[in-house]
Amino acid sequence: MMAAVSPADWYAYLKREWLLFHLGDTRFRFMWDAPPDNEWVALDCETTGLNVRSDEIIAIAAVRIIGNRVMTSERLELLVRPEKRVSAESVRIHQLREQDVAEGTKPEAALIQLMHFIGARPLVGYYLEFDLAMIDRALFPLLGMGLPQGRNEVSAMYYDYKVKQLPRHLRDQPIDLRFASLMKDLDMPLRNAHDALNDAVMAALAFVKLRQLLAA
Repeated sequence: MMAAVSPADWYAYLKREWLLFHLGDTRFRFMWDAPPDNEWVALDCETTGLNVRSDEIIAIAAVRIIGNRVMTSERLELLVRPEKRVSAESVRIHQLREQDVAEGTKPEAALIQLMHFIGARPLVGYYLEFDLAMIDRALFPLLGMGLPQGRNEVSAMYYDYKVKQLPRHLRDQPIDLRFASLMKDLDMPLRNAHDALNDAVMAALAFVKLRQLLAA
């Protein structure tokens, strides 16, 4: 006798089939495969600004997580060539000058490398929503959609961890979700910010520790 299929599993199946039917390039069907057990990819982008409609990606970094290990030897680090000029404000924040990114990878080629690096693994990041909005906008002409992988937001995990520690009557108090504050509270090393690889590694380290704390 076949096991009953839950409504959630049935919905996930239908959503997957609908997305695959509408996928613009079937070379990337592998992103809908079953992900490897206990593996994730931490992701970070640096951009020319914070406008998801007009700014561009200038650096992408990703690092694999296997179990409780951040696999810094299994990483992707790319400079991406923007179509527009890099502003002085962007240079001040990221230290990436126009001449630094001029020889970078073309955006479509960079995203293809990223998709193959991620595979079907769920994603990890700090305020990942912004990075994925930038990536998905750039991906849409190729796929007709954004990345389909599951998402693990470090700031949300940290919020859940802090709320879990508080007495019930204090759980409506504001919680400092700034990355430097989060890393300090978790007693984690803080690397130089606004560097895509550093930010991806720090998010991965925080994710591993928060998984352990939330499971305790």
